[in-house]
Amino acid sequence: MARTTVDPFHGFRFRVEIDQVQHGAFARVKGLVRETKFETRREGGVNDFEHKLRTMTTYPNLVLERGLADTFMWEWHDKVIEGSVERRTITITLNNEAGDEVWRWLIEQAYPVKWTGTDLDAKEHPAKDENGDSRRFDARRSMANAAR
Repeated sequence: MARTTVDPFHGFRFRVEIDQVQHGAFARVKGLVRETKFETRREGGVNDFEHKLRTMTTYPNLVLERGLADTFMWEWHDKVIEGSVERRTITITLNNEAGDEVWRWLIEQAYPVKWTGTDLDAKEHPAKDENGDSRRFDARRSMANAAR
């Protein structure tokens, strides 16, 4: 009898690679945002014009929800807890129903800041709860070092 390999990440639309190795897949990704802050300045004697000066760009935490991940992410966060912050490149790919890549996001200089596992409840089946089969991984991302 032929043995078939089942892809455990097949049911998830967002694949997660860390340093070009796939370590998980998730149903929801939040935090793909960057925002540049501006400060306004008026010139003396010119009241009908304001200069807008760029001050800084901020990046919220990247949140990966309702998915599966191997032990790499947990071990990476353990190192952060122990004081060794290793910044890595995270790639998130959006896949269509056939499993083909449609879009790709690159997050550089990321490291984990929080891990939330599945809630355990003997009375509820995890598949019935929207968050029951979730793993959460937050990564703070900073592009400032990547530009140098």
